[in-house]
Amino acid sequence: MWADLRADGHEVVHRTAESDAAMRAAVATVDPDVIICPFLKERIPDDIWASRPTVIIHPGIEGDRGPSSLDWAITEGEREWGVTALGAIDEMDAGPIWGTRTFPVPAEPPRKSALYAGPVTEAASALAREVAAKVSDPTFVPRPLDYSRPGVRGRLRPTMRQADRAFSWSDPTDHILRRIRAGDGSPGVRSELAGLPVSVFDAHRGPATPGEPGTIALRRHGAVLVRTGDGALWIGHLRPLGDGPRIKLPATTVLRDRLDGVPESLEPLGAPDGGYREITYERHGPVGVVGFDFYNGAMSTAQCHRLVSALRAAAAQDTSVLVLRGGQFFSNGIHLNVIEAHPDPAAEAWRNINAINDVCREIITCTHQLVIAAVGGNAGAGGVMLGLGADQVLVRDGVVLNPHYRTMGLTGSEYWTYTLPRRVGAAEAERLTGECLPIGAAEAASIGLADAVLAGEPEEFDAAVLEYAFRLATSDGLGQRLSAKAAARAADERRRPLETYRIRELAEMSRDIFDDRYGFAAARNAFVMKRPAPAAVAPAPRQESDAFTRSVAI
Repeated sequence: MWADLRADGHEVVHRTAESDAAMRAAVATVDPDVIICPFLKERIPDDIWASRPTVIIHPGIEGDRGPSSLDWAITEGEREWGVTALGAIDEMDAGPIWGTRTFPVPAEPPRKSALYAGPVTEAASALAREVAAKVSDPTFVPRPLDYSRPGVRGRLRPTMRQADRAFSWSDPTDHILRRIRAGDGSPGVRSELAGLPVSVFDAHRGPATPGEPGTIALRRHGAVLVRTGDGALWIGHLRPLGDGPRIKLPATTVLRDRLDGVPESLEPLGAPDGGYREITYERHGPVGVVGFDFYNGAMSTAQCHRLVSALRAAAAQDTSVLVLRGGQFFSNGIHLNVIEAHPDPAAEAWRNINAINDVCREIITCTHQLVIAAVGGNAGAGGVMLGLGADQVLVRDGVVLNPHYRTMGLTGSEYWTYTLPRRVGAAEAERLTGECLPIGAAEAASIGLADAVLAGEPEEFDAAVLEYAFRLATSDGLGQRLSAKAAARAADERRRPLETYRIRELAEMSRDIFDDRYGFAAARNAFVMKRPAPAAVAPAPRQESDAFTRSVAI
């Protein structure tokens, strides 16, 4: 919303609704024309919504009310859902209608987080733009919520409790999958695996395996294959429910010694009937595609090592174009949950940043293929910088990039001091990493952070990227482009070796991680434990942002 409203020419201020006092102070200071609330969990004081248009963006169809809208929609198999803009009144989610949008929901149950980050967010942003436009229309009057109106099929639903989410591992696979995905990524579904009480996340269909439902048949790359009443599911992530820290982690990390005797799967997770696979390789004639779909975009040390191996194998093929295709999220950089849960978080953070740097180096130094980063989902921090090592960066319309580290108390690595200024210039690189503001797809293309914006749903984007790559691979100037690429990399290396960028970045990061000079430990813990983040203490930018002006408050 921030990116789209600013692109429309509105002056936008962002504030967090921490308390009634904070909300009142923000309104008094900013005096906005309209207040838009895209992710509100607290009730807005009456004196605020009575003083000016105040609109709630609710993730439900018209008439839907309650805090568990998406949970119920997925659980009950809704094939169409929506987002509604409601005027704030004293009764939650019952205000007059400013606008609504609907979208199809696939028959295969989506993860709640995927539904929210995809069609819900896109519909919500479109509604925010509509609301901002309607504020200046003196003839517009929001219509009351009327359940007798044709087409209004939403209703008040209670908060979904764990009792509503419960399943037995002896239930059918489809039933269990739908229950888990309706609670993914929060709050998960409580269950028990290998005798340990856990919340379950990240479920994917797996091969049927004889055995007692609820027992673990196989493990591979952090996931465990759990038998169900009529098949099996790969479970990628768990959160322990014991007395220790309740951190969502790869399933094998949580279960650890309880998996003694459970065999490692010899087949990749993407083998026939094998369910999901984090890393894939496809060949389409002269185009190779390395796909990586890491849960929530976080890349652990082990995942980075596997991705390096995949990139080396792909670079060894006789293809002329290599596509790096992310998943629901392109990448959000290092895996903060795994780091936080490690007995020595600083040491693991150091291993993780070095491992993701190895991924970036493979991309930058791949000189006999043209490399395309296909950014079909949001990216943040080192995940943005990872993509910038490619020759071409293609982003899907609606994607948001956060090319900065400062709010996590880090100065960053991933060769960003080489790749970012090379694309946008030194001054723009300083602004992006200093202001710590989101960048929409159109703005990314306008400043050189991306080369092109492609429209369409994720599947359409992937097809468009493949078509783009094929045209590139079969173009008459391919040989010249590859020669120019190799020459440019060699010239850069003579001017200053690539590893010196890494060494300088890691010298700063070593102080961030081991000396904790900017509060990385506290910021990381707050992020992982879902607590309000402490005030950022990373280096302040040398340029002041003028983005916080007036008109629309989010």
